[in-house]
Amino acid sequence: MSQTFTRRHLLRGAASAALLSAGLTPALAANREAGRFRTRPGAAKQSLAPGVHLLRNTNERPSLLYLPPNYQPNTPLPLFVMFHGASGNGGRTLEQERAAADEQGVILLCPSSRQGTWDAIRGDFERDFNVVDELLQETFDACAVDASHLAIGGFSDGATYGLSLGLLNGDLFTHVIAHSPGFIISDAWQGKPQVYVSHGRQDQVLPFDRCGAVIAARLEKEEYPLRFDVFDGGHVASPELRSAALAWLKEG
Repeated sequence: MSQTFTRRHLLRGAASAALLSAGLTPALAANREAGRFRTRPGAAKQSLAPGVHLLRNTNERPSLLYLPPNYQPNTPLPLFVMFHGASGNGGRTLEQERAAADEQGVILLCPSSRQGTWDAIRGDFERDFNVVDELLQETFDACAVDASHLAIGGFSDGATYGLSLGLLNGDLFTHVIAHSPGFIISDAWQGKPQVYVSHGRQDQVLPFDRCGAVIAARLEKEEYPLRFDVFDGGHVASPELRSAALAWLKEG
């Protein structure tokens, strides 16, 4: 069973300033341009049909663009850039997210990292980030995207990566969706996107008390619009949570 936490719940759980800062890793804070996307949405230059479109396939790790069945070139739809967890890839992400995208009518961009996880999880925003910037431009050129409903996020390591990029690029992305994130990579935040976080109380991979709860408390402290869905379960993003997150994107 899931539960949406309010500001009162979160502040009650924030015992000290140290707890609030524990979820941040400001290793990239000195470089204020690290992780900043150059691309911006504009008028689409192509007219793609609904379905799966292969944008990259590096070392058999596909990066995919998916247009749901209700997509029409003259009707912009919300976009969700979703990053996979460790050992995943864009193809697996699409398999897991496709039903929710079809149900809610959301375009998906599902990149693949070059290796098992994303560059800045263990280092800096470099090769993976640059590829994602290119993929974003290709997506904006290829289909009609609703610029008032642009989301970025993911699951696990992908949630950490997407949440961090969303906060760094809050002047581009209007929404951030993080299922079971671990931490925030940089504190050079821009803008104030709406944020959705889900986390299981029994998560043994990225523990709730040290990850999701700390991140949510930090966002509340910084006065970000936050929906925090806490559920009884482990390190998962269930179909129900995925659908709820995209419904939140579409409606918000």
